Amino acid sequence: MTIYEQLVALETEGVPFVLVTLVEALGSTPQDTGAKLLATAEGLHAGTVGGGKVEAAALKLAAEILSEPRPAPRFVSWTLKGDVGMTCGGSVKFYLEPHAGSRAWNIAVFGAGHIAQALLPVLLPLPCTVTCIDTRAEWLGRLPRAHNVKVVHAEAPEAAVASLPDGAFLVVMTKGHATDRPILGAALAGTRFPFIGVIGSDSKAEILRRELLAEGLTQNQVSRFHCPVGLDFGSNHPHEIALSIAAQLLTERDRVARAV
Repeated sequence: MTIYEQLVALETEGVPFVLVTLVEALGSTPQDTGAKLLATAEGLHAGTVGGGKVEAAALKLAAEILSEPRPAPRFVSWTLKGDVGMTCGGSVKFYLEPHAGSRAWNIAVFGAGHIAQALLPVLLPLPCTVTCIDTRAEWLGRLPRAHNVKVVHAEAPEAAVASLPDGAFLVVMTKGHATDRPILGAALAGTRFPFIGVIGSDSKAEILRRELLAEGLTQNQVSRFHCPVGLDFGSNHPHEIALSIAAQLLTERDRVARAV
């Protein structure tokens, strides 16, 4: 990926970073004006502004910026010999632009069927990470590939619930209610997930709630999932259903953000 594609990926994942740009290079310098690098808390992520001591100094300053409670941009002017300790006789000016990052929006889609195939292309351009879990490798293989999609082939998809990050939004649309129910049972047992949607009808929702109650979940727990998932518009065309689900996910994301 280009440095700009990697910048977008870091933004999408919510990772704090600093974009360091060499805005002026005079005399003998190891890189030309316009050189860039991305620095995270772990150090150099991508790109270069010259390597050696000058890059080490830029990375050290980027780390200091990231450690601040409210990171602010910096503009620095260094002579390579006097300020950096290099033998070169030139000088450089750097602009360091921090991107504070934010908590990534994680979405887990259980099932890789027709509606998932229509839903993921709608979600992936958004600032989110989508994990799609299914028992069928052939359906998982048809999903679009992107830096913010994770594909999980699992014989028991409900086991994947435990590995999902807190705050993930869940969309459950496997082959039927019998395979949806174990996933719901695992997801509803705690309160880690602010939104759990299940594809289906009102009658399916009643059956699921009755069966989950029989398995020992409380009335409060079984009332927490949305079925049918998606806002009430459009037809039963997979792409229209996908749009209605995406619209509900965005609506719920904004509701949760306002409540924080």
